[in-house]
Amino acid sequence: METNSCNGPANVGFKIPERVSRESRLDSTLVNVAGVEVGGLDVVIIAGPCAVESEEQLFDTARAVKRDGARILRGGAFKPRSSPYSFQGMGEDGLKLLSSVRAETGMPVVTEVMDTRQVDLIGEYADMLQVGSRNMQNYPLLKEVGLSRKPVLLKRGMMATIEEFLLAAEYILSQGNENVILCERGIRTFETTTRNTLDLSAIPMLKRLTHLPVIVDPSHGTGIRWMVPAMAKAAIAAGADGLIMEVHYRPDEALCDGYQSLDLDLFKTLMADLKRIAEAVDRKMS
Repeated sequence: METNSCNGPANVGFKIPERVSRESRLDSTLVNVAGVEVGGLDVVIIAGPCAVESEEQLFDTARAVKRDGARILRGGAFKPRSSPYSFQGMGEDGLKLLSSVRAETGMPVVTEVMDTRQVDLIGEYADMLQVGSRNMQNYPLLKEVGLSRKPVLLKRGMMATIEEFLLAAEYILSQGNENVILCERGIRTFETTTRNTLDLSAIPMLKRLTHLPVIVDPSHGTGIRWMVPAMAKAAIAAGADGLIMEVHYRPDEALCDGYQSLDLDLFKTLMADLKRIAEAVDRKMS
């Protein structure tokens, strides 16, 4: 199946890594996450809380986002935080809750892995492994998730160039794992009014350079709840294969990133808008 094809190389001033290069594979890669395909005509929405905090929080949020059209559930069991005193997640207990909510809802689960020692454990519970921004250039971790054969969601480093981003993906593919989804989540610039600067220009550039699916994280990309819907819609219009968004049933009480998390009503409204935009650019949301 050939989808989202791009014609001709881009003049980017660097050699595109061999395995991620579109020249190595003209058809776009479809990454199958426990039955949900990312990279085809469907725009796939990944949604859920930043961190797993409790059974009630996770189940209530998961049920709501599934009802409104999310296909994959996100939720951090282990959380990298800037302060060592901030909430670090529930660990394996959080993984068990994610597994339980998957059993009820049928939604595949993606959660972050921060250390090579966590890969096997998290792989027992999760359907997709997330490598976060802070670990994009953690080369031992990239190799380890490459060996795991689980689908990998690779987030762009907060100060990484497109070349560095693609080289990080190449590390994973070089170990034999071709099931990689690239995620633009904003980069650090001189601008201070937003948490990061969401680089929407990265979407068409990555789609031109690589056969891998490209999704966008407007939650981290802006860090501001009211900005997320506008950036989410713009990302779909620019060609993103999906979105990963933070949603919380009570965002003002969240232990992690509540200020950028959508509440359930806002998520429901946004999903209706996203379906119309997807149709306008000849995509769909199942």
